[in-house]
Amino acid sequence: MTESDHGRTPPPAERGRTTIADGVVEKIAGLAAREVLGVHAMGSGLSRTLGAVRDRVPGAGGKSSPTRGVKAEVGEVQTALDLEIVVDYGVSIRDVAGAVRENVVSAVERMTGLEVVEVNIAVTDVKLPDEADDEPETRIQ
Repeated sequence: MTESDHGRTPPPAERGRTTIADGVVEKIAGLAAREVLGVHAMGSGLSRTLGAVRDRVPGAGGKSSPTRGVKAEVGEVQTALDLEIVVDYGVSIRDVAGAVRENVVSAVERMTGLEVVEVNIAVTDVKLPDEADDEPETRIQ
């Protein structure tokens, strides 16, 4: 048989399959969401409290998990995301949510090539100016 009998051999970059784990997409989305001004923290109150305790355990790294408050469902070509965020008091929740969606979609699509079909955002709390932090949230700017 000749090459024309089977069609053309695909280029090397197209031979084989690439899979992306849910955790990879969750990490990218979590970091992208934290970049948005007005996002104080990620996750529900319980997950932040448990995370803060874990972060204080010696040898645990002392940094908040970039996937906290993020859940991804990843398919072969598409992904959907659910995020839980805490916003700073005084910001427009609608504007912050829109900016989070834009930043998350841009980062995930650029880095993974997956189509982001939806980014659902649950605002779980508002950080008041006089409230003590539950955890030392690292701000990425």
